[in-house]
Amino acid sequence: MDAGMDGGGGAMRTLIVDDEPLAIERMQVLCAGLSGLQVIGTASDGESALRLADRLRPDLLLLDMTMPGMDGLATARQLAKRVPDAAVIFVTAHGDFAVQAFDIDAVDYVLKPVAADRLARAVERALARRERASNGGDNADGTSWLTEFWVPHRSELLRIEVDQIERIDAERDYVRLHVGGGPAGEGRSHLLLQTIAGLEGRLDPQRFIRIHRSTILRRDRIHGLRHEGLGVWCVELADGTALRIGRTYLRRVKAMAGR
Repeated sequence: MDAGMDGGGGAMRTLIVDDEPLAIERMQVLCAGLSGLQVIGTASDGESALRLADRLRPDLLLLDMTMPGMDGLATARQLAKRVPDAAVIFVTAHGDFAVQAFDIDAVDYVLKPVAADRLARAVERALARRERASNGGDNADGTSWLTEFWVPHRSELLRIEVDQIERIDAERDYVRLHVGGGPAGEGRSHLLLQTIAGLEGRLDPQRFIRIHRSTILRRDRIHGLRHEGLGVWCVELADGTALRIGRTYLRRVKAMAGR
């Protein structure tokens, strides 16, 4: 079903995709209250969504995860090939697919039942990503630098903003995200199924630097460099922690310090 396409100005031209008619109606009501969106169509399955996307060239899909036939992940992967500038916000009753959604660079992962303020925050992120892209905030491959992570925590999924990450350590097929301490100074860490090599290429190099095959640091957390002798160098953090610099990465770290 196509909706009107007039007006909207800078609003994101949006498709709603869900196999439940009541869910589509609910999303239409929520979207009507958001000035940043203009709903241009709806679809009840992935194949129909892609046909509409080919014709309407949307800016955003509000996409259900579990649908008969082509599921949300498969739809998003095909969309990236056919309408590469379109953003995806997954809207689903299932929290089990957040890691896969992260891997295909979804803007957000909203759990049903959807609250109006939660959808509004997701749309704000989509608008912010579009603005960054228009201002040249993409990497050499044309994709945006990561701004957030989804991590499993007990029975829920937590959003971790990249600004909160101080260090990333490799642990086999996982990475451990070290989050800055709160008011009491306590730090936290979260495991994420992701390789450190794959993650490095998606982080803004102006903000993060890899110092070892197992370690990425946020650059503004580096307090200084220390020579330990015999060609061994360490990075000093503000809390006094010393982390060894791998030989492969030493020249890059020294260049950061103008050496």
